[in-house]
Amino acid sequence: MTVKKSEEKKVKAPAKKTTAKKAPAKAAAKKTVKAPAKKALPTDMEVITDAILEKKGQNVISLDLRKEGGSICDFFVICNADSTTNVAAIADNIEDQMIVKLNKKVLRSQGKENRFWVIQDYGDIVVHVFQTEYRNFYRLEDLWSDCEKKTYED
Repeated sequence: MTVKKSEEKKVKAPAKKTTAKKAPAKAAAKKTVKAPAKKALPTDMEVITDAILEKKGQNVISLDLRKEGGSICDFFVICNADSTTNVAAIADNIEDQMIVKLNKKVLRSQGKENRFWVIQDYGDIVVHVFQTEYRNFYRLEDLWSDCEKKTYED
């Protein structure tokens, strides 16, 4: 008697669902882009004094009033010019530069009509632009002689 091996049925297994693995995309070269270095904004004092000196303001000083009790601001900036035209040019340049560089408008301004003594209020800083003879007459810095004084030159 011969024993037959049972015929094995060859059944094909269902095709396996394979998720085709995508070949990893070549990593894009990483570019490190540095943001441009932020320039520090100039201070109000720097913009004001630079604007004065740019228009040939004379005897430019600042008085630090913070240690004084009851002062209306932290600083006075005082300068003078020989003509009313130059006084107006200095005052206008201060206003323009404060808007352009710091986006700050003058809070109050007086004296542009006669241009003998223009006062500009920027909150913490009050600017006095005198015609020379009026600065010599009023001697505003002498009233605050005990304050710290700083001189600016071109």
